[in-house]
Amino acid sequence: MNQMRSMETDILFEAILSLQSVEECYAFFEDICTIKEQQAMAQRFQVACQLDAGKNYNEVYEDTGVSSATICRVNKCLQYGSGYRTVLERMKKAGKLPGDTDDTLSQKG
Repeated sequence: MNQMRSMETDILFEAILSLQSVEECYAFFEDICTIKEQQAMAQRFQVACQLDAGKNYNEVYEDTGVSSATICRVNKCLQYGSGYRTVLERMKKAGKLPGDTDDTLSQKG
């Protein structure tokens, strides 16, 4: 993470944290990213969600078409990083992941 840290990156992340709705996120990311960059980020997060849900590499590949190298990198981040894990746990708790319901959440925790 230290390699990424800079004043410019801190300001960018503060800007992202200032967004207050999905619509604002769409507008901001449309301006700051190419369509391909947005799609790549969304696809990586989809891979993280599927791996977290217990799918294996082959199932994730079949569902997403993402390369095995990307699946492996996302899996490594899930195992050794904290970013995906933080977001996934918060989204699960809020019931904001596909397939999450209050019933399944209460049974998990």
